[in-house]
Amino acid sequence: MNTVKLTASVLAITVASSAGAFARDNIQVAGSSTVLPYASIVAEAFGENFDYPTPVVESGGSSSGLKRFCEGVGENTIDIANASRAIKDSEIETCAANGVADIIQVRIGYDGIVFASQKTGPDFTAFEPADLYNAIGKQVMKDGALVDNTYTNWAEFNADLPDVEIAAFIPGTKHGTREVFEEKVMLQGCEDTGAMEAMVAGGMSEDDAEDACMAVRTDGKSVDIDGDYTETLARINSNPNGVGVFGLAFYENNTGSLKVATMGGVEPNTDTIASGDYPVSRPLYFYIKKAHLGVIPGLKDYAEFFVSDEIAGPDGPLAQYGLVSDPELAETQAMIADEQTMGAAQ
Repeated sequence: MNTVKLTASVLAITVASSAGAFARDNIQVAGSSTVLPYASIVAEAFGENFDYPTPVVESGGSSSGLKRFCEGVGENTIDIANASRAIKDSEIETCAANGVADIIQVRIGYDGIVFASQKTGPDFTAFEPADLYNAIGKQVMKDGALVDNTYTNWAEFNADLPDVEIAAFIPGTKHGTREVFEEKVMLQGCEDTGAMEAMVAGGMSEDDAEDACMAVRTDGKSVDIDGDYTETLARINSNPNGVGVFGLAFYENNTGSLKVATMGGVEPNTDTIASGDYPVSRPLYFYIKKAHLGVIPGLKDYAEFFVSDEIAGPDGPLAQYGLVSDPELAETQAMIADEQTMGAAQ
């Protein structure tokens, strides 16, 4: 079976190479909605700074993007899949069966968000996911029952938190960090408080319960911010009791006016986010079809540009939008330069 897969892979690459060039000359990317804002920023800058067409970047989700990526080699298949998780072994097997044997995995950085408040405001210094869920979840547990959320003050459900009115400013549904907020904070908090168990016990499917866990109250205690972090900061500055969600880089540039809270007892910084110790974080990736390098114009240039210090470094535009820069970015840059595939890296 392995021989058949290898033969199919070699044949696909040979066909692609012998064609000299595909008919299209634009890079095609699809996948994660979380990576989408970052990839869109890079694609636009790439089109402005290089003599290539602006790459076409589509969303659809990590699984959908990787499915399209693994359909095969050639001009009718995408060149890059964006993903908010690592590619699965089963997906690698599907890729190989369809001739996509050589895959380059690129870690662009980390999706990490912090919870901060006015430096001179109430003492918000330590949170657990359950605290945020109880504050803004649509339904919460009270006296052993699942009820609509009517909490008004933080101290009502956790006496260690300030006895002030709940005012949370969270990433809007169009923001790149909304997904990690929902998965790592709301969903985890829902599980920790027993709300998810109660939902399933009440007849919900597990999928429906997960959706319900990520729903936020709509009575004004939670406010979606669809703009950048400067808008969140403005809300915090005008509300001394407010708690806002920020990217790490933005917080670090505003420590004069903001103080950050721990999550799960861990202080957020580049090291704790990159190591995974800080719970509200995850690595982000894109995957390149090596057979398309040298065939699709500008593909390698795009990949190198994406992870350059100027773009993905701690002072680059991606960090300003919320990406936590990878401390091992130089290794990623070298890997792309050498066109090192996943198999070669193992």
